[in-house]
Amino acid sequence: MVATVLFVASLFTLAIGKPMSRNLKVHEAREEIPAGFSLRGSASPDTTLKLRIALVQSNFAELEQRLYDVSTPSSPNYGLHLSKDEVEQYVAPTAESVNAVNAWLKENDLDAQTISPAGDWLAFEVPVSKANELFDADFSVFAHDQSGLEAIRTLSYSIPAELQGHLDLVHPTVTFPNPYSHLPVIRSPVKSSQNLTARASIPASCADTITPSCLQDIYGIPKTAATQSSNKLAVSGFIDQFANKADLASFLKKLRTDVSSSTTFTLQTLDGGSNSQSGSQAGVEANLDVQYTIGVATGVPTTFISVGDNFQDGDLEGFLDIINFLLDESAPPQVLTTSYGQNENTISPKLANTLCNAYAQLGARGVSILFASGDGGVAGSQTSSCTKFLPTFPSGCPFMTSVGATEGVNPETAADFSSGGFSNVFAQPSYQSSAVSDYLSLLGSTNSGKFNRTGRGFPDVSTQGVDFEIVVDGRAEGVDGTSCASPTFAAIISLINDKLIAAGKSPLGFLNPFLYSTGASAFTDITSGSNPGCGTNGFPAKAGWDPVTGLGTPNFAKLLTAVGL
Repeated sequence: MVATVLFVASLFTLAIGKPMSRNLKVHEAREEIPAGFSLRGSASPDTTLKLRIALVQSNFAELEQRLYDVSTPSSPNYGLHLSKDEVEQYVAPTAESVNAVNAWLKENDLDAQTISPAGDWLAFEVPVSKANELFDADFSVFAHDQSGLEAIRTLSYSIPAELQGHLDLVHPTVTFPNPYSHLPVIRSPVKSSQNLTARASIPASCADTITPSCLQDIYGIPKTAATQSSNKLAVSGFIDQFANKADLASFLKKLRTDVSSSTTFTLQTLDGGSNSQSGSQAGVEANLDVQYTIGVATGVPTTFISVGDNFQDGDLEGFLDIINFLLDESAPPQVLTTSYGQNENTISPKLANTLCNAYAQLGARGVSILFASGDGGVAGSQTSSCTKFLPTFPSGCPFMTSVGATEGVNPETAADFSSGGFSNVFAQPSYQSSAVSDYLSLLGSTNSGKFNRTGRGFPDVSTQGVDFEIVVDGRAEGVDGTSCASPTFAAIISLINDKLIAAGKSPLGFLNPFLYSTGASAFTDITSGSNPGCGTNGFPAKAGWDPVTGLGTPNFAKLLTAVGL
């Protein structure tokens, strides 16, 4: 709905006293409703919207340079990670931006709260009718056809021309909710006995069921305990997934008999999060993540971070909140693993960039951020109907490490569900340009026109992801998914960090520049399998990096050599 010139001209005034004109400029727009969603009708004008505003960061370009400087092994500043204050100086908005946006908020009787450590995110509430006026928008009700999930969104919005360069984005506006926020984990029968107490030994071949001992054998992971108490590993939990301590004790008692079954995790909560210990509420995903970090990263202090439903970041569903939560800590964990994600096409490019830049902030402070790549092959985070390939988010972000999945032993092969491909939002970073170029040359014209050849390629690495045995409510279950792979790789990196810190060195931090250079030789190349979807065979695994298994699977001893130990 278009507001009258006289109405808005009387409201928009800069702090210096000069009125803002009704010169609205389209800031973000979608050409069409996202696939799978339908318009239901206009939103009630009295409905309250909880909106967030991101202010333009003062000097992210220089922060990005510093990130690569401390993360690239050939740099003289490798490992010299930034402090909390240093990072915030780069991303805090300028005083001019703060004054301009605050003046606009005040003149429109909007009371905003700061929701990020650097002050670059604000939150406020406004009725639909006023939001339509302020942003020259048409907030309407949209529904996801398959799930019935409804949300109030607009296909475009505008901001005063005078706020361009100060206001980065308004959310949620053109970003649609994630209809696949259910667990990215696939249940499968445990191929050994379903009775946990009857499981007396682990098959030497590990061909039927993957356990911590199997992963130790396959990747050469040490069983000896870590020694550095300052080295921490964090597991993120969302959508009321609870990590059960009794199940962890049972898991350790049967599958890590050399580790005390009283070994547990610490708990942090935000957004009203909790961690019920009722057996009936034990979460498959949460238990998987905790059991295979603690069960593989022997002795590494592990924290489960439970994100509740009182989101401060709208339909990012806590993804930004947990990063802001960690950015506000003086000593965040050295590794964060997350097994959740969504299709990239559901999130606006501006919002995707903003969240990606938040990962860069943590990376600059020495945190390795790992995400499961997804379980839909080339068809997204979960198998979707598609004609062109659907990259996942945040795996397309160049400032985090995406983990795909393999299966089988001697040799390993790509798991057919392992999401991989090329981002439509993020350009290909220089650290992987050579590896991706080599793959595209081998690929030739296969799948031509179905993906963005210049986009950031993912995943970066992979590990086993099929037939993992876990304990849920006292019983053994089998699970598949890249959700198995991300905590496994997180455990490996945490053990490497333990040895680095013990040697007086810095933890690895942002991994990718290392992985694609000196670290590449520490991975076993996976050259068979593919990730079908969208009516195709997807991408084939080939020699070198590929968008199914990345650089391959890790060899612990070679990783130690690659980091100089």
